[in-house]
Amino acid sequence: MKKLLQDYKAGKASLSAVLQKLKTLPYEDLEFAKIDTHREIRKGFPETIFCPGKTIPQISQILKKLPKDQNTLLTKANKNVYASVKKLFPDAQYNESAKTIIIQRYKPKKKNGTILVLTAGTSDIPVAEEAVVTAELMGNKVEKVYDVGVAGVHRLFDIKDKIFHANVIIVIAGMEGALASIVGGLASKPVIAVPTSVGYGASFQGIAPLLTMLNCCAEGVVVVNIDNGFGAGYFASLINR
Repeated sequence: MKKLLQDYKAGKASLSAVLQKLKTLPYEDLEFAKIDTHREIRKGFPETIFCPGKTIPQISQILKKLPKDQNTLLTKANKNVYASVKKLFPDAQYNESAKTIIIQRYKPKKKNGTILVLTAGTSDIPVAEEAVVTAELMGNKVEKVYDVGVAGVHRLFDIKDKIFHANVIIVIAGMEGALASIVGGLASKPVIAVPTSVGYGASFQGIAPLLTMLNCCAEGVVVVNIDNGFGAGYFASLINR
């Protein structure tokens, strides 16, 4: 919108062109989806496309309607979705571990603080990578340390300096999810706990670590939904901002 108004003031855009563009704010109706073209202005980060449950034609139509000058993030995307997106946007980048697709149009302004991303195990890395991709796309410096869970808690103490110096910490754990409580007891900064669906039967696809994290007695720990690396990265970025 800012660029549109500047172009109009400079005589690069006609009044009718400006009015036509404003018609699509704050959303554009595709019947199966209402594209929130106003979100970047309102919240500082554009609408993200959650891929599961959407057909490839639906995803393609949504992408075509999103503003062409904004960064775009697609989450939980498989290779078939990426192949389709790549045809529309050859510069699209796929992170296979995170299952994210990025179409980057500009480098965001860098924030000062560091977001530290920790995982309890190697199996938690895909969710962690989703958080990392999200936080970096929002202009954050991210450090990541993987496989420092409670089964070998001495590994965690070797990185205590990183824990002490981070501005926000994201802790990602499956199984029983105890790592968030330990980090929360060490850190003086906000801790965002992410339960994952990793674990044996009694973890109930992430319900067990979710309940452990919700019952954490260490102050300063909040919890997002199971496998929601995007939500953790986004919230960490808001804190860091």
